[in-house]
Amino acid sequence: MKYDIIVLGSGPGGYVTAIRASQLGFKTAVVEKESLGGVCLNWGCIPTKALLKSAQVFEYLKHVDEYGLKAEAIDKDFTAVVQRSRNVADGMSKGVQFLMKKNKIDVIEGFGKVKPGKKLDVTAADGTVNEYSADHIIIATGARSRELPNLPQDGKKVIGYREAMTLPEQPKSMIVVGSGAIGVEFAYFYNSMGTDVTIVEYMPNIVPVEDKDISKQMERSFKKSGIKVMTNSSVESVDTSGDTIKATVKTSKGEKVLEADVVLSAVGIKTNIENIGLEDVGIITDRDKILVNDWYQTNMPGYYAIGDVTPGPALAHVASAEGITCVEKIAGLHTESIDYGNIPGCTYASPEIASVGLTEDKAKEQGYSIKVGKFPFSASGKAKAAGTPDGFVKVIFDEKYGEWLGCHMIGAGVTDMIAEAVVARKLETTGHEILKAIHPHPTMSEAVMEAVADAYDEVIHL
Repeated sequence: MKYDIIVLGSGPGGYVTAIRASQLGFKTAVVEKESLGGVCLNWGCIPTKALLKSAQVFEYLKHVDEYGLKAEAIDKDFTAVVQRSRNVADGMSKGVQFLMKKNKIDVIEGFGKVKPGKKLDVTAADGTVNEYSADHIIIATGARSRELPNLPQDGKKVIGYREAMTLPEQPKSMIVVGSGAIGVEFAYFYNSMGTDVTIVEYMPNIVPVEDKDISKQMERSFKKSGIKVMTNSSVESVDTSGDTIKATVKTSKGEKVLEADVVLSAVGIKTNIENIGLEDVGIITDRDKILVNDWYQTNMPGYYAIGDVTPGPALAHVASAEGITCVEKIAGLHTESIDYGNIPGCTYASPEIASVGLTEDKAKEQGYSIKVGKFPFSASGKAKAAGTPDGFVKVIFDEKYGEWLGCHMIGAGVTDMIAEAVVARKLETTGHEILKAIHPHPTMSEAVMEAVADAYDEVIHL
């Protein structure tokens, strides 16, 4: 069959791309080998948030007396928590199926492989192969959990994020290797459920891509909740021969042997670019990524790539934006290239982390003379009333022109607050304009205004 556009992969990059293409009048198909919605919807963003919500509710119940309430015999059903997460993911996947039908997008089930001449073969589950062609083929095959040579995953004792979401029973102890978003989210979840959790991080700080102040606050919060944190450390080897796992960890003070039921490897991702025909077509890759221009065109005309398989940030909202930009450019619309300096990042542990723009260290490295403001949630009436006073908002401005260089938040609900900074930076809003935009009281979001006021020596509530 012949299409205008075929999208290979139906994650948040692929299915969004297909819908936008259909909206623009293109005859569109999407190829998916597993479940519509990809990793994000089925094994990532959505089901993990369901697990984290269960953990958060459980935390509230354990501290119900702090709110003047009483509850007895509080307990959790780990299997039911996992099942709820799977039900949420299944429901969302059905929602994507509905969107495909609504937008008249053909869903081709099977493993897709691109071929020269703007064609691709799709191998179905029964082994039959069908050939399809399109004027434009967009690769959106995403990524999976990366395996380290010294930490091979067996799916039972050494696991990745997929297994971490569906363990048949709760482990008594767990070692989490890596403290990016995936690592800290699972560390929080399992610790809240009652598992003894240790984080091993190679870098000097956990959540190492964040501003140092955020990392230090996260470490304090985690240690306060009982999570053990080992930084400047690396897992050198694991022994899985016994009932428990023995992990040899190299630290600045020598080697230690840690024992646990399960090791979760959360050390990044590996792109799904093997065996999809890139070499046959002549599409250039570099360091596990497909090289593209500002409009996501590869070096071969008619072939495009978006999302985790390209060099940009491996985030669901980035993949969606790239796909929309790609098809709007194909349609001949006037569209701007994506500003990768204004991409928000969110981590949904407790406390949450949200950030956009430059960290304080990066701003200084780039030669800016800066103004920095911080406002702690301990001074926020809304946060105190909600029982969530941990964390703060930190803002960074260019002293000369008032440009908002960066915004970094840690605390309850901050992932829902960061968009203010993203939009303000997009509109080139200055610190003074944020100060003069009246924020509602009492809210968590007024902490943004207060942090800006602190940067300009006008803070009221500190």
